[in-house]
Amino acid sequence: MKFFLDTANIDHIKQIYELGLLDGVTTNPSLIAKTGKPFKVVFQEICNLVKGPVSLEVVSTESAKMIEEAHKLVEFGSNVVVKIPMTLEGLKAVKILAEEGIKTNVTLCFSPLQALMAAKAKATYISPFIGRLDDYAHDGMELVREIKTIYDNYGFETEIIVASIRHPLHILDAALLGADIATVPFDVFNKISLHPLTEKGLDQFLQDWKKVPAEKA
Repeated sequence: MKFFLDTANIDHIKQIYELGLLDGVTTNPSLIAKTGKPFKVVFQEICNLVKGPVSLEVVSTESAKMIEEAHKLVEFGSNVVVKIPMTLEGLKAVKILAEEGIKTNVTLCFSPLQALMAAKAKATYISPFIGRLDDYAHDGMELVREIKTIYDNYGFETEIIVASIRHPLHILDAALLGADIATVPFDVFNKISLHPLTEKGLDQFLQDWKKVPAEKA
């Protein structure tokens, strides 16, 4: 499973990039706003650093304007993926952009039939928002399971990006289901390597090492 970082914070991206675990980045208007920087500056910084796919989102709601925005977004780098909302207008844009060879990420997916429509429109990626479903007492991971089954049934090439991840268990469940990608907030990413037994074991090793007699000069 590939790891994307869900952020627009360039410092956070650099930290995960240095680990050698970063496969891509997803952004959205809310994340861009948090940086306090002009969007063009943020987009260019991210695209220059990240080698893998970078999802940049349109803010228009009509297909023609989405396509116009998409043409401008891909100028930031060959790794740009245009993020399109899961609406009928969005699907119109996805179909045309696919025919032009522009990669798309259909976002705000909350049902398996929405994911089916996106795949039929030739979306490169689909982003089911599992955490937001959990907030409304629905099983977000069940949506991923259903999308995975549908895509496998019909051989769709659209990749599943598990989004709106809230905790490490979401990542584990996504991996067990065979999701292609998890896009992870920075704070959650920092938790997945942690385990109290790892810390306890390391502390014990270091304490025991102090008991080893030093070699004589």
